[in-house]
Amino acid sequence: MGDGRAARDGRAGRTRSGPGRVLIGVYILFAIAASSRAGVQIATRFTEAPVAYLLSAIAALVYLVAAAGLIVDGPVGRRIAYVCCSVELAGVLGVGAASVAVPAAFPDETVWSGFGSGYGYIPLVLPVIGLWWLRRTRNRTVPVGGDGDQLAPTS
Repeated sequence: MGDGRAARDGRAGRTRSGPGRVLIGVYILFAIAASSRAGVQIATRFTEAPVAYLLSAIAALVYLVAAAGLIVDGPVGRRIAYVCCSVELAGVLGVGAASVAVPAAFPDETVWSGFGSGYGYIPLVLPVIGLWWLRRTRNRTVPVGGDGDQLAPTS
């Protein structure tokens, strides 16, 4: 990308390229982990902590849709990913704070309890990285030639 060819041929700004592949993989992994955990909890002991288990299911859905948005790329995919990362960050901060402030309200952990402590705080860091990646890969246009008539996307 240093010589500008990637910008001119449209490869710049792709959310699913380079480190974006790792980010998508982590989102898919967390979607599987959270949905598996929520599925078992909802199926076997839903009455014990319905809010916690439903929050884990919601987290799984957010992870899955965020991964899909990153995979799809383009304006719609980016918008979906941006909304999901924002919801995820609000969720992990809100649920994390609530679970610390009022532990009795969460008789069992969610993915976002304790700011994601049960998952090594990755749920806290993941949306920040996702939002950073979306910003880092956004397309902007800059003049390519000396005449200023040609525009090319940049990262």
